Amino acid sequence: MSEQPRWPFQEGKSGMGGFDQLLGTDFGDRPTSDADEVIYAGLDHPERHRARVPGLVAVLTDSAAPDRERFLACAALTTWGEPAGYRAVADAAESGKCAPWYGILVDRKFSVDSTFAQLAVALGDSRDMAQEKGTLPQRESAFRALVRIADTEYFEDQLGDLLDESTARSLRADISETVDRGVGSLTGVVGVRPRFDLATQLVDLAGAVASVDGVLAAKLALAVLEVEPSRRALLHAVTVLHRSSAAEVRRLGSYMIAVGDERVRGMATDALRTA
Repeated sequence: MSEQPRWPFQEGKSGMGGFDQLLGTDFGDRPTSDADEVIYAGLDHPERHRARVPGLVAVLTDSAAPDRERFLACAALTTWGEPAGYRAVADAAESGKCAPWYGILVDRKFSVDSTFAQLAVALGDSRDMAQEKGTLPQRESAFRALVRIADTEYFEDQLGDLLDESTARSLRADISETVDRGVGSLTGVVGVRPRFDLATQLVDLAGAVASVDGVLAAKLALAVLEVEPSRRALLHAVTVLHRSSAAEVRRLGSYMIAVGDERVRGMATDALRTA
């Protein structure tokens, strides 16, 4: 957990007294304004966080509750490997811009929603708890829902790295379809190009499958880079070179060396040498 609160709206009092007991009180029964701290402390207190689950589910499903509280309830339940949290993430992904809390967090660089990025982090952090609670299938379904919108919604360069190998293996087809749609957006063939660095986000998705399917990873990354070989996307593609030594990956590296600047060439050359 980072030292700084992840969510800028955490300061101040909640609109519901019950919510203060759920995420405004730590597990030592002390008031706190840092819900992030309470959520991650719950991973160390599974026997105590379970007592807060019913109340958080009630907040999450209460359409009259403030959006901030519903979002934090979703983040907590997701981090704690709870089915209700996973369902809410999938429902939010399906709703897209109509999700109840959409836009309450905005990325400073691109001025776009970043709630999906934070829910992806919660999913990533929930693996051990999901394994303990037997909810890994629901976790995978929630990740699938997020992957399917990664060509339109921003994930702060995190989604690809948050997918563990088992999940990435299961989601290869979804990742491939999302990258294909994203390439269509980059070329203007389909959809509307989003207001963030889509090319790099797509390359990161390709990198997520590199250790389980290097051939597919190279194909996806190359499809993106041939359309938009930006320096940032090329640098992120180095991850693919590190994670697989497949012949197709080496060909991707050669392409990167041919079109990249000095730094890209150096990093790609080193990656190919050590692969």
